[in-house]
Amino acid sequence: MKARHDAVAAVALLDEPTRRRLYEYVVAHGDSGRDAAAQALGISRVLAAFHLDKLVEGGLLTAHYRRLTGRTGPGAGRPAKVYSRSAHDIAVSLPTRRYELPAEVFAEGLERLATTVGTEAVVAAVNEPARQHGRQVGNLVRRLAGPRAGRRRKREALVAQLTEDGFAPAVNAQTDTVTLVNCPYRALAESHRALTCGMNLAWAEGVVEAARTTDLQPRLDVELGRCCVVFAPAPAA
Repeated sequence: MKARHDAVAAVALLDEPTRRRLYEYVVAHGDSGRDAAAQALGISRVLAAFHLDKLVEGGLLTAHYRRLTGRTGPGAGRPAKVYSRSAHDIAVSLPTRRYELPAEVFAEGLERLATTVGTEAVVAAVNEPARQHGRQVGNLVRRLAGPRAGRRRKREALVAQLTEDGFAPAVNAQTDTVTLVNCPYRALAESHRALTCGMNLAWAEGVVEAARTTDLQPRLDVELGRCCVVFAPAPAA
């Protein structure tokens, strides 16, 4: 029961509006110092530090020290305390639900089936439903953007929907690439990466197709700690 109580307490920390905004800021920006977080939210550094440390105590964030200037050696200044999202999964379900176990079993079964019927048949069987689910999300994006929406509005709608779906998208202003900071399927991707990432790519292709955000092209860009799919600008015709 202790683990359940700890999870409930951790989630309850986000009920405080300022604390929740700080958590969302750190998730979106990665390593964040107290000064930057306080400035972004328009609050005092002391208040930001109080809430950030509460989030660390609850297991939602982690903290470490590094020099934000990037310099080393004498005169580089003291290391600052910076915060990042915790790698630990925290979930509360009442009553208890364990969807991860059947997902793991299904993935193992599909991988074993591939040795009999062939990898291509299994990939097609998984990716086509994934692409169809992506199209459903893409339709939501198109409706959110509104009729006759331009490229910028469509992209904003896509980012908003990806945020709603828990991917924590981050837009690189220089490259226009949309990176998905959070992987909602992290545990499954770690043990069945090819199957899970392939499914996720097919899903993203369905999203772009239905949303008609054809200036963005989903592609695999596997990096630990985030989703394996990024939305990158499509090559010029």
